[in-house]
Amino acid sequence: QVQLVESGGGLVQPGGSLRLSCAASGSLLFIDTMGWYRQAPGKERELVADITRGGVTNTANSVKGRFSVSRDNAKNTVYLQMNSLKPEDTAVYYCKADLTTTWGIRSNYWGQGTQVTVSS
Repeated sequence: QVQLVESGGGLVQPGGSLRLSCAASGSLLFIDTMGWYRQAPGKERELVADITRGGVTNTANSVKGRFSVSRDNAKNTVYLQMNSLKPEDTAVYYCKADLTTTWGIRSNYWGQGTQVTVSS
């Protein structure tokens, strides 16, 4: 069993900040890329930012300069620091991990999602 548990979402005013966390646990052998996606109502899920085990990041143009992704390999945790939030950042944010289980199975795993609402 593998679990990705997200935390840190909520309601914030425009211009505010939030920090999301996602911790992976269970029968983990190796975690490669971890990242964050988001899905707004009526829209497709899109990549926000991801980071390889070695720390190479990839960030969507729409959030570049405002959001930053980081990870702690020892804790199997990925973070998303979101600054200067805008109403259009409102969405459900999902964590994804490309990982290999102790059974030797490599697959993408998703968290349950956390709601971020940016509104005054």
